Amino acid sequence: MYDHVGLRIGNLAASGRFYRAVLAPLGYVADASGGGFGPDGRPMLWLHEHADAGVRGVHLAFAAASRAAVDAFHHAGVAAGGRDNGAPGLRSDYGPNYYAAFLLDPDGNNVEAVCLKPGN
Repeated sequence: MYDHVGLRIGNLAASGRFYRAVLAPLGYVADASGGGFGPDGRPMLWLHEHADAGVRGVHLAFAAASRAAVDAFHHAGVAAGGRDNGAPGLRSDYGPNYYAAFLLDPDGNNVEAVCLKPGN
């Protein structure tokens, strides 16, 4: 749970395309600027283009309503140029119902979608 997160990115067009693709299955949309994402009218993730976006290692975990949404997040992310960092599946070492997928975005940030609901 968070209010908002800001990421320094190197290319707004590439990162915007990636985040539009992976967040759509989770019900999040881009604002008019193309750099703010969240529930309609309430951006919680902001992308800030910066010439020196070299600091990496950010991890973002987005809540997913279902396991199918986690699957769709991963598929959309790979199709949009993200790199697989953990295919959709149960992560029993995190919890008995921890179903997640991980991607690296165009700037190397680790992005996750997770569903904690049992068997859906």
